[in-house]
Amino acid sequence: MENSKNLKDIKNCGKKLGFEEERSDGSKPSFEEQFLKKIKEEILNCQKCSLRKFRDENKYLPVIGQGNHNADILFIGEAPGLNEAKTGFPFCGASGRILEELLLSVEIKREDVYVTNILKDRPPNNRDPEAQEIEVCLPYLRKQIEIIKPKVICTLGRYSMGVIMEYFGLIDKLEAISKIHGKEFEKDGIKIIPLYHPAVAVYNGNMKEILKADFQTLKKYRK
Repeated sequence: MENSKNLKDIKNCGKKLGFEEERSDGSKPSFEEQFLKKIKEEILNCQKCSLRKFRDENKYLPVIGQGNHNADILFIGEAPGLNEAKTGFPFCGASGRILEELLLSVEIKREDVYVTNILKDRPPNNRDPEAQEIEVCLPYLRKQIEIIKPKVICTLGRYSMGVIMEYFGLIDKLEAISKIHGKEFEKDGIKIIPLYHPAVAVYNGNMKEILKADFQTLKKYRK
């Protein structure tokens, strides 16, 4: 990816869109905050796949992302679950509590990282994402990565791992998650670390210990 060029183009676009508006208290929102808000508006209005219809029928919310807009560490899951779709916040249920526990185990605060998913809407019955849905949502994720500029991307689960490894041109390094979880890969100056999804530890305490061991890798990236 040509991150610096893409980011410059995005900033120029932001100026054209009038991203210099002041807050009510007179302060100016950061560029990251303004452009991520623009992405949020695009996702709210997106009607490019059937997930929008499913969202409206169930009165769900899209789940854009949450956290520090200048985070060094970006976590990417697969898709929102039921709790996430009801609240609009990523990893807010049992998986979220485990994620926070894992972060605390390496002295990282959740508010210091950014958490999002590949899909921004919940698929019916928590099924796997379909190719067309990934194709629709991936440009939003690409913009999030370019704006936040993380040093590390942690994929959560096999689906996120596969999509991100392919996106970064690391498909030749891709193996079963059981073989490469916790390992570091690098592309375009960004570290990619595949991790098990925190949900695996909800009913299996042994998996939590594996996750905790993998999270030790993140200690050197904490602020």
